Formats: sequence, structure tokens, C-alpha cells
Amino acid sequence: MPVSFKDQVAIVTGAGGGLGRSHALMLARHGAAVVVNDFGGGRDGSDGTTEASEAVVREITAEGGRAIANAGNVTSEADMAALVEQTLSAFGRIDVLINNAGILRDKSFAKMEIDDFRRVVDVHLLGTAIATKAVWAQMREQGYGRILVTSSTSGSYGNFGQANYGAAKMGVLGLMNVLHFEGAKYGIHLNAILPTAATRMTGDMMDPAMLDLLEPELVSPAAVWLVSRDAPSRTALLAGAGTVARLALVESQGVCFAGTDFTPSAVGDRFDEIASLDGQIEVMAGLDHVDRIIANARAAVAEKG
Repeated sequence: MPVSFKDQVAIVTGAGGGLGRSHALMLARHGAAVVVNDFGGGRDGSDGTTEASEAVVREITAEGGRAIANAGNVTSEADMAALVEQTLSAFGRIDVLINNAGILRDKSFAKMEIDDFRRVVDVHLLGTAIATKAVWAQMREQGYGRILVTSSTSGSYGNFGQANYGAAKMGVLGLMNVLHFEGAKYGIHLNAILPTAATRMTGDMMDPAMLDLLEPELVSPAAVWLVSRDAPSRTALLAGAGTVARLALVESQGVCFAGTDFTPSAVGDRFDEIASLDGQIEVMAGLDHVDRIIANARAAVAEKG
């Protein structure tokens, strides 16, 4: 079934270029009225302007779409409240939020100042939380909402020199996991995109031959589908260079030591068995894990007699 955002309103943060611009253009081409948010600062988050968001709005309107610009900073609660007010005044509702805004301040951890760590976490993690909190009440009232967080393989797998970025990007997955439950009864779905793309933030990390294969437009179809009416919830997709895959957190079957002599040495002796992913489990809620290990313990104690 074709994806359509007819009569829907979408906010995209960090949409003045790169992935955000690509997402905004694709949403508009599929019928959404789009609020193009971009602080307009440098890659490190400095020196904001309105030029970037206004340029994307001109692109959308030139194609016959509907869009307005916003230069609010996602780390400011006041700016995000104003963004929501502007959106409702212009379009009357908010159906979609794509949290895309981000900055980089890469350094090895030994050389990284805590201010650089804090600033990146502020934009990527707290900025996502602040923007999401700003739209949350409206989406609950509507009984509908689609929210996308932007994560990264730097968080899920690690990448040298990005301790601040990786920590923040794993944080947004945790936020998604929890808000999935809190939004469910209100028709609010939370998903994540883990993009690999050639943008202003990543362009100097890859050689030209790689960059040619990593256009942002090869990420946006996955991101836009994740905020569509028929999208699932609590799904994380990796997208880049034309490949889309699902990221899953799994745990091993493990070893139950209940009723035995449970020592550090016992763990070491059976580590290979503990770590084996044969029969891996994808746990769908934190309490499901608790239920499983309690059942294991009760069974082990009962067997011992």
C-alpha cells in the first residue's frame, strides 16, 4: 500500500541540510505539511542562523508542497515550546516528529573535555527528549503520533573518538524503548533510524568513492516509512547505501547458578556457555527478562529438591 501523509503535519529537526533536508523533502513529496527546524549552526553546534531552514522551505514550496521554517534550538525547552505553538498555529496538528538534529565534537576520550561530552549529549539525547516532550501532550490529545529518534552504529557497535556521540546515541534507543510503552495506549509509535550517509557531519570521515554510495536519499525511505501510519513501534532500522536492516538487542540463554556454589570462578569456568548466542532471545520488555530469570531460579531450586 503506498505511503501517504495527506492531511498530516511533520516536524523535522536539524532539517537544514543532509539527512534532515532529505527527510523533509520526502515527507513533503508524500503529502505532509512540513515544519523545517534547523538551528543553522556549525557542525559543532555554534553560530545559529535561519538561512538553512528557509532554504529547504523554498525547495519544498517550489515543488508545490507546504512548509514553514523554524530556527529553534532543540536544547531549549522554550524554543521547542515555541516550535509546537508555531506548528499548531500554522497547521492545527502534529502527526510526526523526526528527531534528527545533531552535532559532532570528536576526540579520543583521553583528550576530550567534559564540556565536549556534555554538549553532544545535550543536543543528541536531551535535545531529542526536549523536542519529544514538547509534542507529547498534543499527540496524546489527538490519539495519534509517530516519533523517530536518530541513533548510530557509533553507539550500538562503537567507533573510536566518539565516546560522547556513542553514549548519546545509545541513550536515544533507551528513550525509544520506554516511550514505546508509555505512548502505546495513545496511538503514539516510537521508532529509530541508524543512518550511514555522507553529510556535513560525516563527510570528512570517508573517502570519495564511499561518499558516492552514501547519499542521504538512500536513508530517507526507511526513515519516512518508520513515521508512516502503518509503521510498527519500537523498531530500529539501519539504513545506508541502499541496504536496510533491523537492529535487535538479544541475550543468550545463559546459565542459572541458583542452588549451586555461585562464585566468580564458576562464572569464569562456564563463560563460553554463558556467552553463547545459540538459542538467543529477543526480550520485548525489561520485566520479561526478570520473569525469565525468576522462573529459571525457581526451577533450579525445585530440581535440587
